[in-house]
Amino acid sequence: MGNLSLITIIIIAANVIISMKGFNDFSFFEKYKFNIGGIRRREQIRMFSSGFLHVDTMHLAFNMFTLYVFADVVISYLNTTSFLIIYVASLLVGNFLSFYFHKDEYHYSAVGASGAVTGIVYSAILLQPDMSLYLMLIPIPIPAYIFGVGYLLYSIYGMKNKFGNIGHDAHFGGAIGGYVFTLLFASWLFEKNLSMIILLALPIVLLYIMKRSGKL
Repeated sequence: MGNLSLITIIIIAANVIISMKGFNDFSFFEKYKFNIGGIRRREQIRMFSSGFLHVDTMHLAFNMFTLYVFADVVISYLNTTSFLIIYVASLLVGNFLSFYFHKDEYHYSAVGASGAVTGIVYSAILLQPDMSLYLMLIPIPIPAYIFGVGYLLYSIYGMKNKFGNIGHDAHFGGAIGGYVFTLLFASWLFEKNLSMIILLALPIVLLYIMKRSGKL
């Protein structure tokens, strides 16, 4: 983890440049952020462009550091092209899920690469579930698969209770994108680690059941 490939550098650079433009140009930020009203006016570019805008430097730095940590895992198991597809697909799936949950909230807005980055994190966990993660406030290593399942369960809680000023649905959608496209590119996982595939799918199934039953 933590190596910088050329594609990772390009993605981080794009996020930094576009986010800095947004920090200093309010009209630019408003034009390209994720906004339900704008998207329903057929400004579909927002579904993609919003993934390169951030609220502030802390938001930007956190997402880019997380990408830096996990990108190389995905690239080393797959390849650069697959990594890029997973990143973009996760960004779009995250925003599509966010649109689905907020489609009647015309003023709902969001920005950030979190959906795309969460997709890369979930992809890395699927490819290397036995790696250990260290989190703030928790002094012991946590198996990646436990973190992955726990994070999505927390996202469901956040979606249900509208907890914090966080796009939990975009994060969850990003994870779905990372999960699905990783399995498309790494079908060998079905033979090597089917039980982990099933385990990491459980929060996704739970979200579907809760939505269908009207509990979300």
